[in-house]
Amino acid sequence: MFSFSKIDALDLQPFEICSIRPPTENYSLTFRITRNCYWNKCAFCPVYKCGAKFSRRTVDEVLGDVQRARHIDDFLFEHGIGYPVYSEADFYKLHGILQDVQCKQWEAGIVEGDSVSDGAEDDESALNIDDERMRWFMQWFVEKPTLAQCFEHIVQWRIGGGKTCFLGDADGLIVAAEDYEKILSAIKRNFPTLERFTIYGRTKTARKKDFKELSLIQKAGIHRVHFGLESGSDEVLQLVNKGEDSRDHIDGCIKTREARLSVSVYIMPGLGGRRLSRAHACETARVINAIKPDYVRLRTLSVFPYTPLLDMVKHGQFELCSDDEIVDEIETLITAIEVPVMLYSDSATNLLPLHGKFPDEKDQLLSIIGEYKSKDYRQRLEYRLRARLESFVGQYGRLTDDIDELLQPLIKGNRLVIENMGYAENVIAAIYNKLMP
Repeated sequence: MFSFSKIDALDLQPFEICSIRPPTENYSLTFRITRNCYWNKCAFCPVYKCGAKFSRRTVDEVLGDVQRARHIDDFLFEHGIGYPVYSEADFYKLHGILQDVQCKQWEAGIVEGDSVSDGAEDDESALNIDDERMRWFMQWFVEKPTLAQCFEHIVQWRIGGGKTCFLGDADGLIVAAEDYEKILSAIKRNFPTLERFTIYGRTKTARKKDFKELSLIQKAGIHRVHFGLESGSDEVLQLVNKGEDSRDHIDGCIKTREARLSVSVYIMPGLGGRRLSRAHACETARVINAIKPDYVRLRTLSVFPYTPLLDMVKHGQFELCSDDEIVDEIETLITAIEVPVMLYSDSATNLLPLHGKFPDEKDQLLSIIGEYKSKDYRQRLEYRLRARLESFVGQYGRLTDDIDELLQPLIKGNRLVIENMGYAENVIAAIYNKLMP
């Protein structure tokens, strides 16, 4: 049926995808309209701390990527991907197709990397990282994707329904509405199944942006802005050098909603440490109540190497909350939220499955927390271990050899048995440290 292809294998090139994106965009088609983060000073954030530099991309550069993505999509379909329907089986077909493409390109003298997409920085800095955990984290951060990664990206998007698109990187609100009109027009023309377009944004950018410009961004086709509020406490925001305050959060999000853009906000339990835990929860609820966002998403703090926050921890300037203390903090937050909103706990670093609509399911969420708190220490320990293992397998597909080895002393026959609680705490910490927030 597919005897020849309209797209020559020699013409296939990778395009820049967004390796850092919201969990809800894991199955989205992605394009980078900017690279990395111009602020890059948040004390907790490890993403751009290993040499990645901010840069803007021209409209022509982005349009070139759209065309490269379209060529890959067409080529894969012409070679049987998605026939008769897109499914997980397509990943098994990819290997042979990719091998054939790489062989043809190699024979033609095309070496991957010769046609670097529009000046993206080299990834060599990641190779020189001496911290094991950070090396693990940086496996997720792809500055220059390979053709194989782009193939997989397209197939994953198609299997996910082919309806969503995310445009990165860190603050899409700095891009002009006029540019969005050109970019989104091209994307829609080449990928007509797309129905939703989303971006990350900073609340300070939204607050300062002209309302008419925000409205034009919505009219161009952007549907939702994901904001990393992290906290509503000015003291916490200043502590972690967020570069924004609660006024930015409130005014920026309200203006965005008034421009008819959907608002999704991210909150980071634990970010205030033990000293500011209650203020962090109460002030964050205050800001949420003022904003009335469409979605609130929890992403529990994880402290990474190469971040100022880790230095603060080492110097005794920041004391981390325990899992139980973070549960208390989230309970305070949920209790104080008084507006209609959807709450999601969709980060691998979160402990409890807290998903619900306010106000209808608020009591149910508090019951989940109450049930956890009613357990004794050993029961909570086992719950935490199982929850972290489930998150790990969900994120990576399997247990890695090092984690499997750590688990062996806790397994008796086919059962998980905790006898040494201190050892179990260490295993939980080791698993947690490999989870991608």
